[in-house]
Amino acid sequence: MSELQRWEQRFSSTPDYWFGKAPNAFLKRQAHLLKPGWRALAIADGEGRNGVFLAECGLDVLSLDFSPTAVAKAKALAAERGVSLKAEVADLFSWDWPAAAFDVVVGIFFQFASPAQRTQLFTNIKQTLKPGGLLLIQGYRPEQITYGTGGPSQVENLYTRALLEQAFGDFTSFEIHEHDSVIAEGVGHNGMSALIDFIGRK
Repeated sequence: MSELQRWEQRFSSTPDYWFGKAPNAFLKRQAHLLKPGWRALAIADGEGRNGVFLAECGLDVLSLDFSPTAVAKAKALAAERGVSLKAEVADLFSWDWPAAAFDVVVGIFFQFASPAQRTQLFTNIKQTLKPGGLLLIQGYRPEQITYGTGGPSQVENLYTRALLEQAFGDFTSFEIHEHDSVIAEGVGHNGMSALIDFIGRK
């Protein structure tokens, strides 16, 4: 089974939302950094909970995911919440990333990429951000393998402080927070989790 087939099966297995309809808690805590009218890119946005939240904050949002089922659910959630959301089916590894196009890029738990793919993905994220643009990332640290409460089983796909510092060390400013916290995001992410948060300005 391919990665796409696996996620399609997961997202279509229930009319409910795999990670819930509420935004990621880390993203919600950064709402004060967001400005209405900003152009936002939500990558690997799944069923749209985070993209819809950005739209509710008044941003002009493009939500991307490679699962057609997830994108359909994202559009339905936006309609339910009464917000405008551009949601497109896209493979992040072949998508034509526009240069300096977005004021903010949000990536929440997009840890499906191998190290080589991740290097290219991070490069594309940096290129698509406008100068001064905001990057918000939350992911799992290697310790998450022990918790087993969500995320990939491949430790090389997980994030460390050193990895994020190397990838985004040329930003004007950034902060990284490592913590173990309980999360409750649908059936997909539940329980004590080894997390790492990144807030950076290009």
